[in-house]
Amino acid sequence: MTPVFPGRTQCRRNHEPSPARRRVPLRLVAAAAATCALTVASVTSVAPQAAAEVSSPYTETYRPQFHFSPAKNWMNDPNGLVWFQGEYHLFYQYNPNGNTWGDMSWGHAVSKDLVHWQELPLALPHDEKEMVFSGSAVVDHDNTTGFGTQENPAMVAVYTSHFKDGGKQAQSLAYSTDRGRTWTKYAGNPVLDIGSTEFRDPKVQWYAPTRSWLMTVSLSAEHKVRFYSSRDLKSWTHLSDFGPQNAVGGVWECPDLFPLPVDGDPRRVKWVLVVNINPGGIAGGSAAQYFVGDFDGRRFTPDDDGSYTPPPGVTVQDFEGADYGSWRTTGTAFGDGPVPAPAPGTSGTSGFEGKGLVDSFHGGDAETGTLTSPPFTVDSPYLNFKVAGGRHPHIPGSVIGDSPAPAGEVLADFEQDGYGSWTTTGTAFGNGPAHGTLPGQNPVTGHDGGGLVNSFLDGDGTTGTLTSPEFTLTAKHINFLVGGGHHPSGSEAPTAVRLVVDGRTVRSATGADSEELNWASWDVGDLAGRTAHIEVVDRNTGGWGHILLDQVMLSDTPARPRSTETAVNLLVDGEVVQSETGGNGGSLDWASFDLRAHQGKQAIVQIVDMNRGGWGHVLADHFVAADRPAVPSVRRASWLDHGKDYYAAVSWEDAPDGRRRMIGWMNNWQYGNDIPTSPWRSAQSIPREMALRTVNGRLRLTQQPVSTVESLHAGTSVGVRDVQIPEGSVPLAGGRADGKALDIRATFTLGDAELFGFTVRTGAGQETVIGYDTATQELYVDRTRSGAVDFHDDFPGVQRAPLTARNGKVRLRVLVDWSSVEVFGGDGEAVITDQIFPSPDSDGVRLFAEGGSARLDGAKVWQLRSYRD
Repeated sequence: MTPVFPGRTQCRRNHEPSPARRRVPLRLVAAAAATCALTVASVTSVAPQAAAEVSSPYTETYRPQFHFSPAKNWMNDPNGLVWFQGEYHLFYQYNPNGNTWGDMSWGHAVSKDLVHWQELPLALPHDEKEMVFSGSAVVDHDNTTGFGTQENPAMVAVYTSHFKDGGKQAQSLAYSTDRGRTWTKYAGNPVLDIGSTEFRDPKVQWYAPTRSWLMTVSLSAEHKVRFYSSRDLKSWTHLSDFGPQNAVGGVWECPDLFPLPVDGDPRRVKWVLVVNINPGGIAGGSAAQYFVGDFDGRRFTPDDDGSYTPPPGVTVQDFEGADYGSWRTTGTAFGDGPVPAPAPGTSGTSGFEGKGLVDSFHGGDAETGTLTSPPFTVDSPYLNFKVAGGRHPHIPGSVIGDSPAPAGEVLADFEQDGYGSWTTTGTAFGNGPAHGTLPGQNPVTGHDGGGLVNSFLDGDGTTGTLTSPEFTLTAKHINFLVGGGHHPSGSEAPTAVRLVVDGRTVRSATGADSEELNWASWDVGDLAGRTAHIEVVDRNTGGWGHILLDQVMLSDTPARPRSTETAVNLLVDGEVVQSETGGNGGSLDWASFDLRAHQGKQAIVQIVDMNRGGWGHVLADHFVAADRPAVPSVRRASWLDHGKDYYAAVSWEDAPDGRRRMIGWMNNWQYGNDIPTSPWRSAQSIPREMALRTVNGRLRLTQQPVSTVESLHAGTSVGVRDVQIPEGSVPLAGGRADGKALDIRATFTLGDAELFGFTVRTGAGQETVIGYDTATQELYVDRTRSGAVDFHDDFPGVQRAPLTARNGKVRLRVLVDWSSVEVFGGDGEAVITDQIFPSPDSDGVRLFAEGGSARLDGAKVWQLRSYRD
């Protein structure tokens, strides 16, 4: 469960959803994620609209066939995983009243084999006092609670109460004596309350050596896991804390702790501590990291203590002086000199070096400015430094400072009392333009003149459209100022500006969760002479559910957006050639500029804060010229999954065979509310068998799909052997392996190809690439052309996981469903889980090689049927 992570109190927007929960080479080049004050998309096709699904239940366009998803409504974290009387229980975070996050309760499903699921009625509903956040369930065989009997032990849920009045989080109990079908909340709740708003997601288990219950729970904002002990689940004793360590770019959530034998040897047991993090994952956004070590009943001690010594080098700026020396400032964000480094934890700032650092948070995020180094000649391979603060990357082409509009014809400046010939539907846009900021809204800036379109009318709850009269496209560009919520046109509930030609949306733009309007530009040169109109759409009633628009113009010159970055930039010949930004956190981490292509040239470093919104500041420290790059903590950490869509991973307790099986939420808080599915939203991953194995001399947590997936194999497999893959692509097995739900097992032999592997769900210009990069020794998934990708900027991209070929061979296991791929490399030491949203008729499977040839030693492909069949 992920809260808003404001860091510093000034960052929260007063109209954001609160409670704490705004969770908030050819194929290898991922589209650059441009997170700025606006997002502009060129739309050539429109993805199937989730809201318009007319299929029968469980056959909707993107409905998972062998992954659990509820019949309808929103689902996130798996909860309460326990085996009891022949059933595996899967509880989960659930909104009984809609298919976006809200009204958190516990849904419920059971399975006898972890593959065939039966959805049961709501287990633990929210009420007027609390939402029921994540937690775990145990079977109280010894009746330590008194909730059941020795003959009929109670199932006990230990969950986080998120109190609606004030947002406090504490741990509570509920119990069931009928195999989890009905539940009673304990009258003495909460049973563990430390007065915190960031204390959640208890994982409870029986710890046999002390004959007591053990709780592992998160102090989320402190990046700590805390351990407690209890004899009766009602009274708890603090044992110890672990953390912060490794990845700390977001809040820590949903911890899990369990023992595993090393390489299958029961005499060698290690403990694994799983800590889910959001944001700050290896692929961006939500992810699950893990630590391997020992647990003595009180304290977890990792084998790796997390210490890191960066490569040696020459310190070129450490910000230890009273002023910036030869570095120069503009604006007011950076003050007259470095700020004194605070004690760790006192203000959320940590990871600095020495006693001073750059920090543009001078009492708030409203101030802007730059801090620029003197020019220097590049003579070292790398420049290492530390950075933190807001996640507002540099946008190529943006302008620091004012960016006036190019000359052109004004179509609308919204300076009149009414909308004139523009027409409205719904209630979001009122009877005419707004005059700046509306009641309850944070200050609106960046518009031109006094009037603008502002759909924050009576808050974010209103919806509607504003439509222009038709006009002829007589210039090369349409420029306009846009702001408001980041809900792109392709999402189910957009806040967007659309250009419509012949009844079809051909261009779109949205805000970036900011009240500051910024310039956007559509290139419409290919539409010259066509008749068009503009639609301003607000269909969103959640956080940032509004749109801002002003100064719509036809021009032959594109407008350049104003910079909204919080970044450290390297400039060569006056152009930004490399850039690093923070991750919406206060913990400074190592970053590195690769200078090898710029040897002998003049360069400068510029630290930029041009953002006035949430996390609108940057921190930097300790610039060092070195021969090797520094490695950030996110890359030093161990990750369960290197994909974008595996989060809140936790494991089942009390499995009858003693094996450890884990499942995760197959989504990401970056875009979780926006994925194009309806009437449900989100699925769980396939349950996975966990093991600890020695891989390349290091203990790694490995995963494989549970063996019972084979019960879904439909008929015999399609098999091929000894296939030479020339450069290019060919259908696998002559097209006999095509399908939308597949289990693929394959072994490749390296040839001289740079890249090789599969493309799945191919057709009509769509493909999801599952490949191996021989140069970097990485498994990768490229979903940039996987189907519907335009509903959020953070969705398209390439995810990578390290995978060493063994004896010149690479083994892959791939599970393909109607809206996901799960890829297991080697013995499961490299795993990538990604959602995809292809068209129903994109069902091809092809082999490919680039830069040479490779060989497929053998492959078997099974069609998979629905678990509901």
